[in-house]
Amino acid sequence: MANVVDAPDGYAGSGFFATSFDKIIGMARANSIWPLPFATSCCGIEFMATMSPHYDLARFGSERLSFSPRQADLLMVMGTIAKKMGPIVKQVYEQMAEPRWVIAVGACASSGGIFDTYSVLQGIDKVVPVDVYVPGCPPRPEQIIDGICKIQELIKNEPLRRRNSPEYQALLESYNIH
Repeated sequence: MANVVDAPDGYAGSGFFATSFDKIIGMARANSIWPLPFATSCCGIEFMATMSPHYDLARFGSERLSFSPRQADLLMVMGTIAKKMGPIVKQVYEQMAEPRWVIAVGACASSGGIFDTYSVLQGIDKVVPVDVYVPGCPPRPEQIIDGICKIQELIKNEPLRRRNSPEYQALLESYNIH
């Protein structure tokens, strides 16, 4: 039997269902994520396994990988990011349309991992805001799927006007993103 997305809170009757616009948009966005994989190391290999038929990330609405930032809404940064690559990650993030989300996959993307050196960025949250961190070195495909599920929950429950809020604008300003 196929898994069906749970209906949002609302009123149901014979032949109708009514709910708020925010909940319907959140449900649609959460189940149609277009990820942009920014993979540099072994975490990228684990992500490839996540896309394989055995784990099948497509079950979660993330079947279409986008390698164009203008057509993606989820930036998945996986692996070691050198300090020279930091501005590139930021540029890719800035080219994505709102609403956009970011997952840092693995210890290197989250905190620099074991590479505490002058050339390695100690976490991508130094250049872009991160919504979900997936731990591991490298994380198993199950952990990456769990990170996608956490992003889906965040998207599903995010108010439509959050991106226009002064708090969100201040967050982007703190990263020097306009």
